[in-house]
Amino acid sequence: MFPGMGGIGGRGMNPAKMKQMMKQMGIDVKELKDVQEVVIKTADSNIIIENANVSIMTVQGSETYQIVGDAKEVPKELEIPAEDIKLVMEQTGVSEDEARKALQNSNGDLAEAIVALSSA
Repeated sequence: MFPGMGGIGGRGMNPAKMKQMMKQMGIDVKELKDVQEVVIKTADSNIIIENANVSIMTVQGSETYQIVGDAKEVPKELEIPAEDIKLVMEQTGVSEDEARKALQNSNGDLAEAIVALSSA
């Protein structure tokens, strides 16, 4: 990668010299301070990285984030609005818990939940 780096005979590059070379190439690296956790949200889950160390490398105006830490993946729970629960309760005459369960089983689909409860 960079001449003089590596472990041949235990030699390595002086960090100050490395920083100077990177600056000459238009590369700037800075550490993001006081990061508590990083959350990456996907369609199905959240990836939570705790004890995160975040570095931002800027090369020719483009930023790249490097994250190092303890990662865990947490599945997303379906959020059901209170209005949807109320509507299902009004349409079917069931309790709040039954309406919520029907909406969870139908992945939040109002019509499917109402039909399922009406035909039960």
